[in-house]
Amino acid sequence: MKIKWFLLFILFFRIGVAQEKSFVSEDIPINSNIDGTLLIPKKEEKPPLAIIIPGSGPIDRNGNQDNLKNNSLKFLAEGLYRKNIASFRYDKRLVKLIQEGKFKERDANFNDFIEDVKAVTSYFKKDPRFSNIIIIGHGQGSLVGMIAAQEKGVDKFISIAGAGQEIDDVLIDQLKVQAPNFVDSARKSFDDLRVNGVVQNYDPNLATIFRSSLQFFMYTWMQYNPKTEIAKLNIPVLIINGDKDIQVQVSEAEKLKKANPNAELVIIKNMNHIFKEIKGDITENQMSYNKEEIQIMPKLIKTISSFI
Repeated sequence: MKIKWFLLFILFFRIGVAQEKSFVSEDIPINSNIDGTLLIPKKEEKPPLAIIIPGSGPIDRNGNQDNLKNNSLKFLAEGLYRKNIASFRYDKRLVKLIQEGKFKERDANFNDFIEDVKAVTSYFKKDPRFSNIIIIGHGQGSLVGMIAAQEKGVDKFISIAGAGQEIDDVLIDQLKVQAPNFVDSARKSFDDLRVNGVVQNYDPNLATIFRSSLQFFMYTWMQYNPKTEIAKLNIPVLIINGDKDIQVQVSEAEKLKKANPNAELVIIKNMNHIFKEIKGDITENQMSYNKEEIQIMPKLIKTISSFI
């Protein structure tokens, strides 16, 4: 038996990047690892800048990966543009490494994602065109973003569909729903990984999580507790979740809010993980991940722009 993980895209696979330019934009290489797109509204002399961090997996600047094109982050950036908010969105370093044939899963390190965001914010701190800097982290990018937002020069932080507990606890919760028979085995393997940095013996049915080439990445990810990190932020914080999110439950957002009581919490009715409105069942929800023609919910744009 092989467990299939739809709910958390932690696997790495090929991805194609397609850029569509319907807005005035600049393509900017931050460094050798990070390429992205800057949108600057012309109506505002010095607009605020939102840095948008993608979620888990080899996600491109538009929120897409191979065989899953929904343009969630592209639509987010364009929606903010219409509200006179500039944005920079970028391809995760995995995308470029895979395209160049240089990606080795064994070398993947969660800390690299944090350093990438720090490099982006450092780049734009020197750019006089913007009034302030806001970090928006989606999914896995929420944890990445809240750590990077602890650096000086970041004015606000926004979490969209971010987990409120450590990644091993998130996966254990998912297993309780998907495959409860494997919970005890997975918990033991996670405990071994946390203590020893490696798992020698694990249930073969859990190879999706514990295969040797992925263990170091999981180990580095497990070092961070979202509740601890968000509590360190002394800047305005907005926490957003959709009640139709099948990857990150509303309870995760509530955990973040509890850890940072000063944060603003907004639950958007009928919004799923990729910001689309879902009125039907789980089939509609899953199919939306590959429907680029569906725009994201206007309430998300309104909520974020009002906060900024």
